[in-house]
Order: sequence, then structure tokens, then C-alpha cells
Amino acid sequence: MPCPHCQSTNTRERAARTQLGYRTFACRACRRIFNERTGTPFNLLTFPTDIVLQVVLWRLRYKLSLRDLAEMFLERGFSFTHETVREWEAHFAPLLAERLRAKRHGQAGSSWYVDETYIKVNGQWCYRYRAIDRKGNLVDTVLSQTRDMDAAQRFFRQARVVAGQAPERVTTDGHSAYPRAIRETLGEAVEHRCNQYLNNRMEQDHRGIKQRSYPMRRFGNFEAAARFWRAFEELRQFERHRRTRAETGSLAERRQRFVAGTAALQAMLAGA
Repeated sequence: MPCPHCQSTNTRERAARTQLGYRTFACRACRRIFNERTGTPFNLLTFPTDIVLQVVLWRLRYKLSLRDLAEMFLERGFSFTHETVREWEAHFAPLLAERLRAKRHGQAGSSWYVDETYIKVNGQWCYRYRAIDRKGNLVDTVLSQTRDMDAAQRFFRQARVVAGQAPERVTTDGHSAYPRAIRETLGEAVEHRCNQYLNNRMEQDHRGIKQRSYPMRRFGNFEAAARFWRAFEELRQFERHRRTRAETGSLAERRQRFVAGTAALQAMLAGA
């Protein structure tokens, strides 16, 4: 294993292990001792990496509160508080979101469906701009404190970066800021359709997001809400079993994909 301090490959494995069972190594070049987690975001954790990642993934995927997760893992012999779960979410959810976001760069289709939905943060209504393509795959999402021209332009600029190119067609509702925002950020050649019935597939896609919102208490600050929803949307897209609306599959196939996807996420984050 290369030394994380001097990058030398002249290292040797030691017989001793850490308290959590991780292997330790000695570098012959800089004479430092390190373990498998040295130089990673998990180095200072007092719990096994796989347990921490499982907590974060379950927090994002399932309708579980911070206290629910602390109680569930208490039965498995791991004792931590709900505030610890909050800290792990704040630290590792953005890392997960960035990895998944980079993984799907340039994969969005050429036809976008755009709409905004509402979420209350600290007693104030905020707006979640969302876009999906014709197959239902996520293009991008942005949480904004305002619903105006600046927010719409910021959303389209960010969506274009993620998609890698401008779409051929954008379907929206009747929000007055969209025509100009599309024209100035995506280009004059992009076809803009404005019809509430054509945008029904986006309205239906909101349902999955709202279902996750119902059992949760309101967020206390905007940064926490933006961090959670961005990671949630990226994980929801990654674990989406149907890549097209017409795609079908057996229960065994879906379960196999789920197990493989979870293992891929664990490996992706553990190698951060």
C-alpha cells in the first residue's frame, strides 16, 4: 500500500492492527506508520467505515429519523447518538452526492422537463427546481430561497454543466421567468414548450420526493436542507431500477441490482 504522506511505495505491513481491526503499515522512506484509512475522510472515525456508510445510506434512502437509526444500530452493538448521525450525514452526504454527480455527467437526454416544488425550511417556503429527461432520469436539482429570474438562470446554468450540453427541447409550466432564463442560459435554438399537461410527467415525479418529505421534521436551516435533498436526489437516481418508463423486471432482478448498487456505493465512498 503506498504511503499517504510521501506517496512512496517502499512500505511494509506490520503485524499490529488498529483497535477496529484495520491493517497498519510502515513507510521505509519517511519512517511514518499509517493504516488503511489514513489520508481518507474516515481516518478519525471511531466506528468501522462500513457501519458509518450504511448509516448515511439508510438515512438518505429510507424514511428514518436520526433517532431511529441510533436505536437500530444499538441493537447491533454500536452505540452512538442521533447527533452523531447528523454529523455523519453532514460530512459524508456531500461526498456521496459529488461522486454520484460526477458519475452521471453527460448522460442526460436532449428533452428536459422542468418544474419547481415547495419545501418549508425554518418556517419559510423554499423552492426546489428540478429537471428530468424523457426517460425520467434526473438532470439536476437546486434548492433556492427565491422563485425568480436569478434562481431560474442559476438552475439552468448548473443543469447545463451536469448534462454536458444544452438540450434540444425544454418543457415547463407557466412560470414567467422560464422563457427568458432558457433563452439566455441555454440558447436561442432550444425549443421551449409551456403547457401544464405536457409537464405532467414531472408533476408525477415530484410524488417520490414529497413522500420522503412527509415523515421528516422541518429543516432548521437552508444549508442542511440543500445538502440533504441534493444527496437524496442523487442516490434516488443511482438506485433507480427502471432506466426507461417502459422497462420491466422481476423481483429477483431488482433485488440483485439493489445489492450490486449498494456494494458499488460502499466501494465508491470507501475509496474516497
